Amino acid sequence: MANKIIRDELKTRGVRHWELAAALGVSEQTMVRRLRFELDEDCQLEMLMKIEEIAKRKERSLEAERKE
Repeated sequence: MANKIIRDELKTRGVRHWELAAALGVSEQTMVRRLRFELDEDCQLEMLMKIEEIAKRKERSLEAERKE
């Protein structure tokens, strides 16, 4: 399976495809198509960084809800 690292990270961090697509400024369909074939290291790194940002944002949001 192409881009297994990206797919695994999405699943592990609880980030949806549409969330990553929005962060990258592309449609969900475009992002899913890109994942069909192995991406170069720069593209993978960009996606991994966006996944990290989204996951951290979600964690902060959950923490804020718990405090209320």
